[in-house]
Amino acid sequence: MSITAIVGVNWGDEGKGRIVDYLAGEYQIVVRYQGGNNAGHTVINEYGKFALNLLPSGIFHPGTLNILGTGTVIDLEHLVKEIEGVRAKGVRVDADNLKISDRAIICFPFHQAQDRLEEERLGSKKYGSTVRGIAPVYGDKYLKKGIQIGELFHPAYLKERLATVLEWKNAELTKVYGGRGYQLEEILAWLAEYGEKLKPMVTDTTTLLRQAVKAGKKILLEAQLGALRDIHYGIYPFTTSSSPLAAFAPVGAGVFNRPVERIIGVVKAYSTCVGEGPFVTELFDEVGDRLRQIGAEYGAATGRPRRIGYLDLVATKYGAELQGATELALTKLDVLSSEKKLKVCVGYEIDGEVVTTFPLTPLLYKAKPVYVELDGWEEDISAVRSYSQLPANARRYIQYIEEWLEVPVKYISVGAKREEIIVR
Repeated sequence: MSITAIVGVNWGDEGKGRIVDYLAGEYQIVVRYQGGNNAGHTVINEYGKFALNLLPSGIFHPGTLNILGTGTVIDLEHLVKEIEGVRAKGVRVDADNLKISDRAIICFPFHQAQDRLEEERLGSKKYGSTVRGIAPVYGDKYLKKGIQIGELFHPAYLKERLATVLEWKNAELTKVYGGRGYQLEEILAWLAEYGEKLKPMVTDTTTLLRQAVKAGKKILLEAQLGALRDIHYGIYPFTTSSSPLAAFAPVGAGVFNRPVERIIGVVKAYSTCVGEGPFVTELFDEVGDRLRQIGAEYGAATGRPRRIGYLDLVATKYGAELQGATELALTKLDVLSSEKKLKVCVGYEIDGEVVTTFPLTPLLYKAKPVYVELDGWEEDISAVRSYSQLPANARRYIQYIEEWLEVPVKYISVGAKREEIIVR
């Protein structure tokens, strides 16, 4: 029995989905342990190309049980439509291979409305939200006004609680934001339409996972977003509203009786960022444009163009340490084949002083990148499947990353398809 976590080391969009998809066949269970439909995991396999927002990336493997854990927040409508879209491409999704924690919190239409209204209110100071209701629903969870998906099985209790929540939420929407309120019957109809379709999959996943651990099953824990978006340690307030850290995975998944033994930190070969906030190595030149186009750097959930930068090793080391990464998966190395020279950031100059530790957000706005320059390569590496067959400069680039981060690179992605990967 083993428990492995696959987590993001940077701002998200590192390519976690393709690594989970690649490895999931070795595990009996894959668990998404936090977040909602505010980020996407892009997966390309024999079924086609997918941008999964809520479904665990192990859904494509027959015999693998997929779980949405207690730490997730679930837009029922979005999940139903995502399931229908995946099924339409020949992928089986049913109560036998997808389970939903009865303690996961429902993300309602009024959460999305509040998210959008708050971003509009903030104007130029907005957080860069995906406006899918994630911050409001996590806020409600900790204000003890969330609705657990298991409450669908207790309609009288659910109706009473929902009426109380709506009274409070409508006052917020109308009086604070000048928006419209929601009728109880309107929300109950929404729950009936989408909740009934998901109820066969809802169960006590904590007990299920405890039994799985006792039975010696292999479990893979899948994170959404990356360490620098963590609500506790990320570039606050430009973070997500949950914790994508491996340390939180047992809580969000519901696996308490065994430690996470292996933590695979996913790092992109260059830096990208979606949303607002400081991004020290951001490029505004033809290099950034070129990498965006070659790497197809657009948000899987939103379609927004990603901000592009040279690899930021200061931020990446901080993220790897936050995650407690035991090994790394380096993605999109093939995209760098277009570059004769590569820069990597090894320090920040702040107020005339060079630092190598990742600072608070106010100092990030002042930071100027300190670069070292490495020789690039121009060979097409997409067909390479052995580390020794990589160009010498590509190997030097990887070795430099390993030495700086003090974590070995185990997996090297040289393309978007499942098989386009080097395992060391």
